[in-house]
Amino acid sequence: MQDPNADTEWNDILRKKGILPSKKSLNELEKEAEEEDEFNEEDERAIEMYRQQRLAEWKATKLKSKFGEVLEISGKDYVQEVTKAGEGLWVILHLYKQGIPLCALINQHLSGLARKFPDVKFIKAISTTCIPNYPDRNLPTIFVYLDGDIKAQFIGPLVFGGMNLTRDDLEWKLSESGAIKTDLEENPKKPIEDALLSSVRCSAPMRRGSDSEEED
Repeated sequence: MQDPNADTEWNDILRKKGILPSKKSLNELEKEAEEEDEFNEEDERAIEMYRQQRLAEWKATKLKSKFGEVLEISGKDYVQEVTKAGEGLWVILHLYKQGIPLCALINQHLSGLARKFPDVKFIKAISTTCIPNYPDRNLPTIFVYLDGDIKAQFIGPLVFGGMNLTRDDLEWKLSESGAIKTDLEENPKKPIEDALLSSVRCSAPMRRGSDSEEED
């Protein structure tokens, strides 16, 4: 078979008749084909790099968001779930007992916080299964751990403010330990504390005045 790229009289006739493309067109076609091959290779590399990047991002998100709920444990699970929880992982443990209303309220709040902060490990345990003879007067108790070490502890109902405790109150309290990064701009109890302080300041002069009147 005759080479269509050869410079022959017959090929020249075929080119003039439009049967064969011009010599210049053939060169351009070859160049375009080469460029297309190069583009395809670069495109494939870019797609593969993007795929690997997205896969890495997905794995990182999956790792960070592997919780999202409060895990119930017993004493035999403590070492595995708390001490060996993982490097750089915050663990929040609630010791509670059935029948104590404030414990039930905190469990409810922790369920919401676990969904909001899925990169933090929230766990709960009946107190005496983790610490034998742990006194009920110390309940509820929350321990905050990092790398197996206690970073903060909240013991007894007074620390939590009793049944008036809101989820935002608990979120702020836990954020002060460093365990969670809250989006709250200030302590939810601050306006109440400010109002009480203002009330005390306003009433103090009145008491002094009334004392003077009584002395007269």
